[in-house]
Amino acid sequence: MRLTFYGVRGSIPTPGADFIRYGGNTACVHIELEDGTDIVLDSGTGIRKLGEQLVKKQTPIHLLLSHNHWDHIQGFPFFTPIYQENREINIYPGQTMLNEPDQIIRQMEGSLFPVPPEALKANITIEQLPEGQDKFAIGSAVVKRLRMNHPGKGSAYCIEADGLKVAYITDNELYPPYKKETDFLEFVMFALDADLLIHDAQYMLSDMPAKTGWGHSVAEEAVKLAMACNAKKLALYSHDPERTDDDIDDVVTHCNEYVTIAESTLHVFASSEGQTLDFS
Repeated sequence: MRLTFYGVRGSIPTPGADFIRYGGNTACVHIELEDGTDIVLDSGTGIRKLGEQLVKKQTPIHLLLSHNHWDHIQGFPFFTPIYQENREINIYPGQTMLNEPDQIIRQMEGSLFPVPPEALKANITIEQLPEGQDKFAIGSAVVKRLRMNHPGKGSAYCIEADGLKVAYITDNELYPPYKKETDFLEFVMFALDADLLIHDAQYMLSDMPAKTGWGHSVAEEAVKLAMACNAKKLALYSHDPERTDDDIDDVVTHCNEYVTIAESTLHVFASSEGQTLDFS
């Protein structure tokens, strides 16, 4: 298994000199399995760069969406494989409060985008799973999903393949003021013994209570979850658009203080564009 981050920013793209090291593109992660299967997590602006690589292949692409907020679908119209003749693309929509599984394609309708959905040449299938089916196969991988705590709701994913386990839990508020879809212990069991936990860490405790209820976790809570589920590595994800590279460095340092105090072996790092983890 090889995992590469193509977009790690939350809410909105952030260009500029202060955002170069970690990157300014919104959510997109690529996983390539040993059998060649391509799994893509979210379709933020980072997916454009990924498309430059995947367009060189002819094999199916499996796109797992957490939810339909702009920063998770806005790169799709610029994803080159959707314009390839007969390229197979399977889209798994998130479990959103409004059931709009094709919203990623409908964003190209009318006056919103110059290229209409009818112009797409790929064979695009919306794989809407039945209610209650939270486990399915993609290639050699077993994929599980779990409802996340976020305005409008959505899905977290766990991918097990090649003897490894990766949990992707973004745009998730572990302790929301509104009714929870999933509680902390359920997330612990979902990500239990993960080789890598990718978790929303958009805020810090110092940002609260001003941003309580906005649908994101504080970095300190992500560390708590990672240690509770015995994850080997924690990738802090969905960086706040206001947080510069130096600010993110400070977040990592602060989080590792928690790890040191707990005498944990957890490895905490901030996800960055272009960063590849080769588990082989």
